Amino acid sequence: MAIVKSTGISGPQRGLAEQVFSRAAGAPLVPGNDVHLLRDARENYPAWLSAIHLARRSVLFENYIIEDDDVGRSFADALEARARDGVRVCVLYDWLGCQGTASSRFWRRLREAGVEVRCFNPFQFDRPLAWLGRNHRKTLTVDGEVGFVSGLCVSHKWVGDPEKHVAPWRDTGLAIRGPAVADLVRAFAQGWATVGTPLDEDACLSARAPEPMGDVALRVVAGVPWSAGLFRVDQLIASLARKRLWLTDAYFVGTAAYVQALRAASRDGVDVRLLVPGSSDIPLLRPLTQSGYRPLLEAGIRVYEWNGTMLHAKTAVADGLWARVGSSNLNPASWLGNSEIDVAVEDIHFAQQMEAMYQQDLEHATEVVLSGRDRRLMSMNPHPRPLPRSQRGAPGRRGSMSRAAAGAVRLGNTVGAAVTNHRELGRTESKLVFGAGVVPLALAGVALWWPQVVAVPAALLSAWAGIALWSRAARLRRQEAETPETQRPLPESDVPPMPTVTVESRLIAEAEPVHVSEAERQQP
Repeated sequence: MAIVKSTGISGPQRGLAEQVFSRAAGAPLVPGNDVHLLRDARENYPAWLSAIHLARRSVLFENYIIEDDDVGRSFADALEARARDGVRVCVLYDWLGCQGTASSRFWRRLREAGVEVRCFNPFQFDRPLAWLGRNHRKTLTVDGEVGFVSGLCVSHKWVGDPEKHVAPWRDTGLAIRGPAVADLVRAFAQGWATVGTPLDEDACLSARAPEPMGDVALRVVAGVPWSAGLFRVDQLIASLARKRLWLTDAYFVGTAAYVQALRAASRDGVDVRLLVPGSSDIPLLRPLTQSGYRPLLEAGIRVYEWNGTMLHAKTAVADGLWARVGSSNLNPASWLGNSEIDVAVEDIHFAQQMEAMYQQDLEHATEVVLSGRDRRLMSMNPHPRPLPRSQRGAPGRRGSMSRAAAGAVRLGNTVGAAVTNHRELGRTESKLVFGAGVVPLALAGVALWWPQVVAVPAALLSAWAGIALWSRAARLRRQEAETPETQRPLPESDVPPMPTVTVESRLIAEAEPVHVSEAERQQP
């Protein structure tokens, strides 16, 4: 492993370090792959469509947002054409992500053409909070031979609108060929099985799927809720980096543990940089993200804001040896709440490509610096090259649940720190603390003057919770009644007791000689 080798770890310790990475990520290191870096929709979308057109066995496509616009319809046409030719085409979309982006007619059109379409985790009345966990993955695999992983959804926002002088969203993806594509198929099958009949993975793979296609080693980190695999990997990389750790994130929310890891790396002399959007598609989230700048800046971490339209990429590169690209943001919603997928590449040539791309992005970014008591924006060099104003565009109106959850976590962290005094608050967090103080005061005033305004919603929520629990209980009873008697577990009273072995009986058994006949000794 390149980054472990760079730390000077050798011999048996190196094998142990590599095992730590595999266990932390929940993903083995797979060699023999060919990996290509794809920048923005102008490189990702054509590569996706070309692979779909060449499919002969299977197309497995999952995405958080699929919009019924020119971009979405071009993908629908390609998927329908392959399904009509007998290729198995499976599409998994997220219920929340596609709310308001595609109508039922759009999905019905795909199904009528033979495409298998499933909706991930739709809202259910008897599970009021289950909808918080989303499938935020963006993957495409074709015949088990080529796979794509990125942060791109399927929407015109990633393409932009030249007529209205709106630039495309900045994003990053990968094209992978080789044995690791089978891990992408397995990850898709895991999400597919949560919605219905499991996928026959072997039937989706061609005979050439396991063949080596290059010399790149990588890990496919397929995160599921509460697994925190990528969080552990990010912590390890922050601890192992010796020279550089450059991060790009669309919705950064610095949890205490991760911020501490970044601060420790910076104080040890690591060049830690963070590139975030200058304008977010959720305007309310930007001040929440900015409130976390001060702890980073005070530790010497360099923070940059993108000058163009929305920066949606989620990438990392360390020491020119290790790089990550995928769907996970650096916030608790991605680390813990959602199903995400990222690819960690351990290849010097690829990591150098990532570093070169990062430096190009910084040419269109503004550095955030501390100046006295206030924070002000300042360019990283005397001659910055921001994108033309005509290309900056306007932020979108819609965002994902993970971004809203990330903002809520940032607000909760700040308010919790103010109440418990477990850490020192930065001056930039004063607005959050003030705003958080206004909310309970306003609620108290409403409760005193108009008690019914508070009582009625509380009663409705309580009634909903009670009915949801009863509905769940009724469903479980129906399942019990439909289960054959032979498949039911035995009641506790009918389960035969396990034989007890006392210490004395064990010693006696060990002390007694075992008599073996001569015939038994001669048996092979």
